[in-house]
Amino acid sequence: MSRNVVRFTAIALVALFLGLFLLKSCRSDNGGGVPVPNEQPQPAVKVPLFDGDSAYAFVKKQVDFGPRNPGSAGHVACGDWMVAFLNQYADTVIEQTGTVTAFNGQKLPLRNIIASWAPEKKERILLVAHWDTRPFADKDTERKNEPILGANDGGSGVGILLEIARRLKEEAPALGVDIFLTDVEDFGQPSDAMETDANSLLSWCLGSQYWAKNPHVPDYTARFGILLDMCGTANADFYREQLSMQYAPHVVQKVWAAASTLGYGQTFLPETKYFVGIDDHVIINRDMRIPTIDIIGFHEGTKAFDPSWHTHKDDMSVIDKATLEAVGRTVMHVVYHER
Repeated sequence: MSRNVVRFTAIALVALFLGLFLLKSCRSDNGGGVPVPNEQPQPAVKVPLFDGDSAYAFVKKQVDFGPRNPGSAGHVACGDWMVAFLNQYADTVIEQTGTVTAFNGQKLPLRNIIASWAPEKKERILLVAHWDTRPFADKDTERKNEPILGANDGGSGVGILLEIARRLKEEAPALGVDIFLTDVEDFGQPSDAMETDANSLLSWCLGSQYWAKNPHVPDYTARFGILLDMCGTANADFYREQLSMQYAPHVVQKVWAAASTLGYGQTFLPETKYFVGIDDHVIINRDMRIPTIDIIGFHEGTKAFDPSWHTHKDDMSVIDKATLEAVGRTVMHVVYHER
């Protein structure tokens, strides 16, 4: 064989192997032979740390003001503190003040507080908790006519949202966020349960009803909302609440999946239970058409809420940092992963 032939054969073999290598590198992972561009890994979503100790301190700060039932000294002082706090972290803080009429005809001062981050963004997430407390202990056996401290019922949801507010300042999520602290939620007609009687139901959630008729910005809307109510007791169980499943099952799925990802599958349970007759999320779904869910603690012993509900036992002794952190981390995971 001549040197030219040998040289040609060697060049041909090199070209063949190079062609096979390039062909293999262009094949898709499934072997289909379709060239695909190299996929770049998506950057990990940075979610700021949620501090359960900090959330606990925010609950205690509220309780230290005493009962926060509308018209009380504690209500005024706590509202002033929350507005000052949120002004340090939010882009805007709007107060809605007015007068509403309770089930017994009593005129009550209203003070809704709405803090916003990136208010110019159209795509938004709404986070809600009521900050007022029950004006009487109708579920107690003693001092039934005295207002309660509301550490869990009122304080826990607000404490979680104040810690989230602090973190939103440090690291902005992709969407705009509104934290809505509703007032006069817990001045509803006393009863053995939150029943379906229309008059009784509408005596609750007066702050969110007022907001639905008078949004803090014209034509306000959000992609979805999350309500936090009674989210602070030890060993709390959070079932998929039935009205949330009726109005916004996709939001429930989103939140419960986030909890599972974070290792809270034993706290956010997959079963659906009906135990809430009305809460702020019902008003927001019904009147504002914003799909909103309720993260609210269930107690197996009562088949409803924690035994401290609407009693004088609803104080700091029932609040657990681990529960606050589980709920707070879950909500923040949802907020920061939304695109």
